[in-house]
Amino acid sequence: MTTETIRVLVVEDDPVAADAHVMYVGRVPGFTAVGKAHTGAEARRALDRMPVDLLLLDLHLPDVHGLQLARSLRAAGHHADVIAVTSARDLAVVREGVSLGVVQYVLKPFTFATLRDRLVRYAEFHAAAGEASGQDEVDRALATLRAPGPAALPKGLSAPTLEKVTVALRDCAGGLTAAGVAEAVGISRITARRYLEHLVEAGRAARNPQYGTVGRPELQYRWVKGQS
Repeated sequence: MTTETIRVLVVEDDPVAADAHVMYVGRVPGFTAVGKAHTGAEARRALDRMPVDLLLLDLHLPDVHGLQLARSLRAAGHHADVIAVTSARDLAVVREGVSLGVVQYVLKPFTFATLRDRLVRYAEFHAAAGEASGQDEVDRALATLRAPGPAALPKGLSAPTLEKVTVALRDCAGGLTAAGVAEAVGISRITARRYLEHLVEAGRAARNPQYGTVGRPELQYRWVKGQS
């Protein structure tokens, strides 16, 4: 039996993050990133010219809020499901999204493992489409979308410290070294580097060598796009 591939359109205005999300989607069996769009207008044009099953949708686009885009797509007859990607933690936004086809939320910054978990759960939900035999089957289908808890960070990393590192890096437009982050957050330089490398892997930070007059160059990390 041939397994249907779930076609994903990545909608993300940050080019670095968009490329990372396309790469992540391509690493999950059963999913194919069929394209990427950096604005709501680009997303609409992409949906008009090719079939898409799922939108990986950033809510903060330069020309439209993601939920407004989802609403207009529904009105235009597009029925792709939505996994919303956002740094916002407003539960009112979450509630609004439920009626617009948002089946999952992923909070930035996130790892490949986090997105993989959401996609795998979505694939199970997608495969269960059809007529249910009863309430139990409906409940089981919906339960596949509910993660038991936040996806685990790499061993040794904690969410509160990650948030502190994220804030320190985001608030420094010129970027920071691991030593600078360590001082700002109150952690060791080695620990700071682990969190910074995690943000780089998630596509939310970039690193470049900073050359001094003597010695080895030190890595400078910067937030790839300021977001609230």
